[in-house]
Amino acid sequence: MAEHMLKSYEEELSRLAAILARMGGFAEAQLADSIDAIVRRDLALADRIIESDAQIDQIEREVDAMAVRLLALRQPVGVDLREIVSSLRISTDLERIGDLAKNIAKRVSIINQSNPVRAIRGLERMGRLVLGQLKAVLDALSARDADAAHLVWRRDEEIDDMNNSLFRELLTYMMEDPRTITVSTHLLFIAKNLERVGDHCTNIAETIHYLKTGTGFDGERPKSDAPYAALNDQSGEHA
Repeated sequence: MAEHMLKSYEEELSRLAAILARMGGFAEAQLADSIDAIVRRDLALADRIIESDAQIDQIEREVDAMAVRLLALRQPVGVDLREIVSSLRISTDLERIGDLAKNIAKRVSIINQSNPVRAIRGLERMGRLVLGQLKAVLDALSARDADAAHLVWRRDEEIDDMNNSLFRELLTYMMEDPRTITVSTHLLFIAKNLERVGDHCTNIAETIHYLKTGTGFDGERPKSDAPYAALNDQSGEHA
C-alpha cells in the first residue's frame, strides 16, 4: 500500500512537471511568433497570437490546481515542497511572458500604418536574444540544471544594454524626423516588453536555483539602468 501511494505521488509530481513544460513550450512559441509578426508586419499572425493567449491562462490554472492538490493531500517537505512551490512561481512568470507576447502582437496593426524605421532590425536582434534566453532557461528547467540557470541570470544585462541602445537610436530618429514619432514610440514599448520578458527569464533562473539548492544566487541581480523610467509604468503586461 505504501509503495502504491509513493508511486502515485511520483506520478503526480511528474504530471505537474509535464504541464509546466507544456506551458513553457507554448510561451516560447507565442514569443517567437510575436517577434515574427512585428518583423514581417503579419497582422494575421498577430491576431492568432492574441486569440490563443487564453490557452496559456488555462494551462496556468491547471498548474495551480495540481499544485494545490499536492500541497493539500500530500503535505510535501524538502525538495518535493520546493518542486511544487517552484512550479507555481514559474507558471506565473510564463503566464506573464504570454501576456507580453500578446502585447507585442497588439502593436502590429499600429506599426503597419507607418513607414518602417531602420531600428526594426535592432528590435529583431533584441527579440532573438530574449527568445534565446527563454529557450535556455526552459532547457535548464527541464534538466533541473542550476549552473545553466546561472548563465541565464548573468546574461540579463545584455538585454538591458540592447534595450538602452535601441532607446537612443529611436530617440535620434524621432528628433531627426517627427513623422517617425508614432511608430518609434510603439517600437519603444515593444522593446520594453522584450526587456520584461528577459526579467521573467531571470526570475525563472532564480527559481530553478532555489529548486535545486534551496537558496538564491549570491550577489545582486545584474542590471543596467534604463534611461526612460516612464515606460516602466506604461508598457503593461496585462493589457
